[in-house]
Amino acid sequence: MIAWFMDSAHWLGDDGLLALIIQHVIYSAEALFIALIIAFPIGCYVGHTGKGTRTLIGIANAMRALPTFGLIILLVILFGPVFESDLAFIVPCLIVLIILALPPIVMGIYSGITAIDPSVIDAAVGMGYSPWRLLLTVEIPCALPLILSGIRSAALQIVSTATIAAYVSLGGLGRLIIDGRAQNDYPQMVAGAIMVGALALAVDFIFSFLIRFLVSSGIQRRERRRRPLILLAKYFRHLSH
Repeated sequence: MIAWFMDSAHWLGDDGLLALIIQHVIYSAEALFIALIIAFPIGCYVGHTGKGTRTLIGIANAMRALPTFGLIILLVILFGPVFESDLAFIVPCLIVLIILALPPIVMGIYSGITAIDPSVIDAAVGMGYSPWRLLLTVEIPCALPLILSGIRSAALQIVSTATIAAYVSLGGLGRLIIDGRAQNDYPQMVAGAIMVGALALAVDFIFSFLIRFLVSSGIQRRERRRRPLILLAKYFRHLSH
């Protein structure tokens, strides 16, 4: 495996490792961006108004249960007659990744807004804040830790699952795993798995930095104070069961 990584021929060219990493990142970034556009207004609306909570939770749980591998095969079969180009494979792949990313993002936004101390909301309303101003200047900033955590979880799931794109003839790091399995090239398969893991760790590190950079220090201190209490509550809840 080390020899495989040391061979420069595996890094360069249209099918080289660098090109596959770029393709993997592009698929993941596109899916995450579209999922954010869809999920953010939904999560904000349900969290702010409290309307549709049961429906949101039910749909999110149902989407989590969908089998990504079987779904992408079904969508390729359905979209094959519609598109004559690579879109017949790209569109199903993006749809599957978007569906995978929506539940953690929506639930992160909803949970973050509903977890805000009611006294904070009451104080803002008492000062004459309009619903839009309340959402944009109070609720979203206070909910930012959970919002970013949901986006972080979605990004990690997308990066790890984008390998299925290779199964429908697309690129990405899954290409190393699929082609390596077909050729019984186990060093190539292991190299693909290691690169996917390394990319996921890089994404996790980026979001860790973003959370520290974007979330205000006051909210971060509050979250650190609350974390031991939350863990203790989970422990006693576990004992009660």
